[in-house]
Amino acid sequence: MGDYEEPLPGKRVGDWKKSAGLGVVAGAVAVLALLGIVGLFVVYTGSYNVAATEEHASFTRWAFDTTFHNSVESRADDIVAPEAVTAEMIAVGAGSYKSTCQHCHAGPGVERAEWASGMRPRPPHLAEAAAEWEPEEVFWIVRHGIKMTGMPAFGPSHDDETLWSIAAFVKQLPGMTPEQYAALGDAQEGGGHHGGSGHAN
Repeated sequence: MGDYEEPLPGKRVGDWKKSAGLGVVAGAVAVLALLGIVGLFVVYTGSYNVAATEEHASFTRWAFDTTFHNSVESRADDIVAPEAVTAEMIAVGAGSYKSTCQHCHAGPGVERAEWASGMRPRPPHLAEAAAEWEPEEVFWIVRHGIKMTGMPAFGPSHDDETLWSIAAFVKQLPGMTPEQYAALGDAQEGGGHHGGSGHAN
């Protein structure tokens, strides 16, 4: 008979770590598979209520808002804003804003259209929310729009000069009085999400 050799303690620990690692991987795969099954169940049964009359759940609101901000911030990094914002830019932007944006996003002393309050997510009042965004980020949002919000992409129908004028005006909104807002730019003809491009020339 050969001599019996006791397994080294180090080998036992190594085997245990390997088994534990495999267990973690298997558990993660099982969780992902379960999430996939749940996701398919929701998709194919229609169990998620898509009605805009229902508010988003807190987690859904947080997940969308966080994704939204991080996505815009990362994609606007390489955009270069005009060196100066002129009174003419703001005046042109005011006209475009009043015809294409005011009915959803309101303005100082002006509420959004009644129907826009039924949108989910509800469009933010830009007189407050614009302070959270850099000019480059506002430009990106106006140019590309945001999926699943009702915010359209104006880039395909507006040139960059017009988009920058809108972004410049939006950035002025947080410090603007109702009187200043009313005095700036008349709404362009044929504007609005539901009535033409609202392209300010």
